[in-house]
Amino acid sequence: MANPKPTTLKIYAVAMAEKHGIAKKQANEMLEDFVGMIVKSLKKGEKIRIAGLGIFQVRKRPARMGRNPATGEAIKIKASKKVAFRAAKDLKEAV
Repeated sequence: MANPKPTTLKIYAVAMAEKHGIAKKQANEMLEDFVGMIVKSLKKGEKIRIAGLGIFQVRKRPARMGRNPATGEAIKIKASKKVAFRAAKDLKEAV
């Protein structure tokens, strides 16, 4: 089976506009604002819980030693942050 085409924010905006009887542009702006608020909250280090979907949070990865796979040479990997997502029970059961 070929890789399915990803669903974009614009596709969701069109669906929301049709369902709620609003302009596509307005629905798109609302979704973009929603994503922007999530990003802003994650930058502050807040945990975001969306009922039925799951939890987004930033996790800190400490610095560690690794290996260059081509040469086998030991290299230092610097500390970093990553966004983690944990699916809600409802989402897990639906999928």
